Amino acid sequence: MFTQLPTSIEAFKDWTWEQIAPFVKDLQERPLTADSIDQWLADWSKLSELLSERAARLRVATTQDTHDDAAEAAMNQFLDDIFPNVAMAENALEQRLLESGLEPDGMAIPLRNMRADAELFCEENLPLMSAQMKRSQVYNRIIGSQVVAWDGEEVTLTQLAAKLESPDRDLRERGWRLSAERRLEDREALNSLWAELLPQRQQIAQNAGFSDFRAYTWQQKKRFDYTPDDAAVFHQAIADVVVPAANRIYERYRQKLGVATLRPWDVSADVFLYALPALRPFTNTDELAQTSATIFRQVDPVLGDYFDIMRQENLLDMPNRKGKAPGAYCTNYPASERPFIFMNSTGTGSDIRTLFHEAGHAFHNFERNKLPYQPQKGSPMEFNEVASMAMELLTAPYITKNKEGFFTQEDADSWFVTHLEKIVLFWPYMAVVDAFQHWAYLHIEDAVDASQADAKWRELWQTYLPQIDFSGFEDVLDTGWHRKQHIFRAPFYYIEYGLAQLGALQIWRNAMQDQAKAVEDYRLALAQGGTQTLPALYQTANVQFAYDHAMVGQMIDLLESEIAKRLPES
Repeated sequence: MFTQLPTSIEAFKDWTWEQIAPFVKDLQERPLTADSIDQWLADWSKLSELLSERAARLRVATTQDTHDDAAEAAMNQFLDDIFPNVAMAENALEQRLLESGLEPDGMAIPLRNMRADAELFCEENLPLMSAQMKRSQVYNRIIGSQVVAWDGEEVTLTQLAAKLESPDRDLRERGWRLSAERRLEDREALNSLWAELLPQRQQIAQNAGFSDFRAYTWQQKKRFDYTPDDAAVFHQAIADVVVPAANRIYERYRQKLGVATLRPWDVSADVFLYALPALRPFTNTDELAQTSATIFRQVDPVLGDYFDIMRQENLLDMPNRKGKAPGAYCTNYPASERPFIFMNSTGTGSDIRTLFHEAGHAFHNFERNKLPYQPQKGSPMEFNEVASMAMELLTAPYITKNKEGFFTQEDADSWFVTHLEKIVLFWPYMAVVDAFQHWAYLHIEDAVDASQADAKWRELWQTYLPQIDFSGFEDVLDTGWHRKQHIFRAPFYYIEYGLAQLGALQIWRNAMQDQAKAVEDYRLALAQGGTQTLPALYQTANVQFAYDHAMVGQMIDLLESEIAKRLPES
């Protein structure tokens, strides 16, 4: 029967559930034996990949233009008509495989994950999960509509931020104030959205038999290798080891600027701190892609080929524009065996970091898409982010113009120092975001009150980021959680970045001793997909999965040493 299943997403994209259901029925009724299991898994994977790619393409369309009513309607129709049936069918097929007792090669970890999903599955939650996905589109629409007038031109807040990378402190302050005022206009709308999302998430947890959404999410995200208590250990290591290092960076900034305190508009730009012009290392996104392609080929020819495929097949949406959803991501089109990169380039040095990061995800998808079965391709997010963050660092030897990269040596040092400093400064911010969510989902009745959420965010901010002076802008500080899309759209998805950075830095440390071997180990780990445990994936990459004071301390020592080598003379 599966010979009748479309082989391309174009042929499948308009199929109704009535057309899909017979293929599910075949999988549910076909004899499942040691002799038939490989073909059964292959057929299930083909169907699952088509469905996954269809959903991914619909989501991409809603982010490319948040005002595209047709794209939103198509997504909502999928969520209403296809998603609940698919979720029920996938659960039934997972149950059937688990009950068979069969364990094909390379399926031990996917089967473990299926058992976790089977325990979570609850039909009552399907409409709630659909509603959650729809409400995330509301967040995108709100943020995507945030524009201001700047020097007679209407610009998005992302475009405005790029214009504020200037040594002119008065200009930065003027732009920062304008951006902050515009964001505060949506304060009530975002508070209202939050008040809808939180109780719904708690209901999802309770329907599945969990006392709170944190416990539900821990299993839903397959976090088998660390616990909420371990997250607290990481938070404490950041407080004890990273915050003092971050304070040293902020103090250097303050002295360089010659100001009494650092204000929010003093810490957002990249290179003005070193008295260099704001970097504009490329003129358009075509140049960004072309130069990056040259760099990727030097990191590894195969990775360079992967990126060339993406350029040739129009799998990059890079420029910022009005109505485009915020942020950046890489998604996977598994039926086509292709990744897709979405970002908001405005011509700054930070765009290079963003593209390197998302390209790391894309390379991961190219590698794991080679695995035979769809369930094998779902590697843990704590390793997915190693793929992306390591690529930000593995490209470092090739960013200068004498390597056909972006920068003069002086600009490269400044840009890379900023990158390394941002790693240090990110961990305290990550701890704020993660700790805020631990509090929110253990104190739903308090957190649903936006004023209490504001107060908790302020308390955490003052603990982890005490150097930034928000005097007179308390409302802007308090609503900082509004500006972190993960809190609204992907709850509890943030600690992955902090953990993965520790793995990426270890890969970089290895690369400084032997670049070719480090890249080889990196690619070998990417190719494992989800067939190994999280610690085993790290081990394959020749690094350690650890997040305690000792590991955090090693990485801070590494970062401070490398920053000191590249700092310009006073």
